[in-house]
Amino acid sequence: MIDLMSIARTEHDGGDLFNLLAGLFEPADQKPKGYPDAVIWQGGNHKSGLNPVAHSLTDAFALLGTIAAIDVLGLPFYAVPMWAQYRHDMKLAPLAWFGNMDCTSIKWSTAGDAYVNDGQGGRVVVMGKSGNAALRTQAGVYCNVRPYGPITVVRSMPCLPYSQNRAVFDVDAKTGIIHSEMNTPGLQMAYANRLFLKMVNDTGKLGRVAMKPTQAMEDGINAGLHSWLLQGTGFSVGRKYAVDGYVEHREAVDRIINLLPDDFKDGMQNWHGQIEQHISDTNYGLLLWDLIEKRDCIVLATDLDGDRLTDLLADVSDPLRAFSAMVASHLGREVDSQELWREMGYTTGNGRDMTSVMYRMSGPPIYEQTLGSADVMLLRLLEGDEWVGGTKQPYDPRIHFVLIRQAYLDANPGNERLQNFLDEALATFDSIYQGDRPGFLEGYRELKAAVTPWS
Repeated sequence: MIDLMSIARTEHDGGDLFNLLAGLFEPADQKPKGYPDAVIWQGGNHKSGLNPVAHSLTDAFALLGTIAAIDVLGLPFYAVPMWAQYRHDMKLAPLAWFGNMDCTSIKWSTAGDAYVNDGQGGRVVVMGKSGNAALRTQAGVYCNVRPYGPITVVRSMPCLPYSQNRAVFDVDAKTGIIHSEMNTPGLQMAYANRLFLKMVNDTGKLGRVAMKPTQAMEDGINAGLHSWLLQGTGFSVGRKYAVDGYVEHREAVDRIINLLPDDFKDGMQNWHGQIEQHISDTNYGLLLWDLIEKRDCIVLATDLDGDRLTDLLADVSDPLRAFSAMVASHLGREVDSQELWREMGYTTGNGRDMTSVMYRMSGPPIYEQTLGSADVMLLRLLEGDEWVGGTKQPYDPRIHFVLIRQAYLDANPGNERLQNFLDEALATFDSIYQGDRPGFLEGYRELKAAVTPWS
């Protein structure tokens, strides 16, 4: 059994967390290419023939939950120290280590405004905030994909439109960067756009594009890339942008196209599907209808709009359920809106079960999840009252097991034995955590006793 409380106290008190954790793991048998000094640990059963997954050891319950889950499961893994104080002290170097691991990875995000020691007796906001932007740059991330209920959002990163300063607007022929206040990288948009079209082709789902090509100059270029990618394919386009971005911005778009691999569109002549092109704002209302009508669709959006759309999806199900209960009450019926939601075939929860997969231009994907209240939950654990006088529930580590399941299945496709093991472990978790949720340490002990580690 790992002394999780000792880890929690050490982190909270600013103690020597690095050496405490280094004592739990072994030095890894490999390091990311180009980073010979990277600190990478490993654990679990590396002799079992499975492809391992890399875990980021970030902060609070993102850290504790990960350590507990990997200990319970016993699957082979790599671990990269990345908590706020350590990545600050190392000037964000761990982000480059983690971002270049040559295996499927899991990145946990917590509060971006954490305070750390500045090394001179003071306190400062951690360098790089949550580290997400720096990690995406280091890892060559071009988009993240967030499935939720019937809707999947493909969010191109870090493509940020809405520049209005025409004096600085241009496309660099050497880098493909769309120069504005935002410096949107056109190459990332091309890769994200191709992945979006592939997903529409492979799944048969409706494809929606969310841009503002007539209002934001970057989106004119982005829409031009989209138009170019559609050429020579079997896609049908219903609603179309009033102006074809490739016709309007051909010279600038071609500068980005010239930087892409020669085989970038190979095979796309055989892709088919239905595409609808909408102004970004329109998609907010459309996605509500898609959610209500259970219409399977995939949405391509730039970074800012993609963030807003996924926030909408994460937040909207609770109000819809509450409204259904209000309507029922008005009609003289009292209903359990959660149960009603399930009976009607809806699968979305309250957003905490929304996952994200970041795709890199080189290397396997990075699974990403945010724990917004992890720091508060940690304080409750340390204060000895996870229930806050009976008004709250203890931390629910289920998302750790869900994300680990997805990442390992992705890293080991077609492994039926692994899938059965992970499904059984998740079922065991649910049996322990059903009803009144156990305290974090109690739940960990029960899981350790009930789950036979991978062998």
